[in-house]
Amino acid sequence: MNTPSHPPSEYDLTPLTAAERDALAQDLTAEERRVILHQGTEPPFCGGLLKEKRAGVFSCRLCGLPLFRSEAKFESGTGWPSFHTPYHPDHIRYLRDLSHGMVRTEIRCARCDGHLGHVFDDGPPPTGLRYCLNSVSLSFTPDADPT
Repeated sequence: MNTPSHPPSEYDLTPLTAAERDALAQDLTAEERRVILHQGTEPPFCGGLLKEKRAGVFSCRLCGLPLFRSEAKFESGTGWPSFHTPYHPDHIRYLRDLSHGMVRTEIRCARCDGHLGHVFDDGPPPTGLRYCLNSVSLSFTPDADPT
């Protein structure tokens, strides 16, 4: 997936060591471990962030790296939170996924290598992409209330 040139991320994208990743993983539930560490998928229409509509940032559940802004979220009808544009292009890692008899593009967190979901080329403008995420792979931080 070609992306136009962009300024570098303001976040440290140094890959975590195995020890750092293991330490963060200690706080995960069994379901979060299955999805994030072992490329699982949560069932559709049950994720806690599917209906999240507040302004804010969706970050990696494992390491906290910002992955998507709420403005990029859209209703895809697939049963998983969907986004058209990442927070920063360098925050997402792409891998060819040949599992389950399909050819797909898996997406992972660029810093901790946690499994996020997949990206498809059937999304809305401006990118035409649909980043299909597991809710358990994400945490959500609402924008500060202006009042």
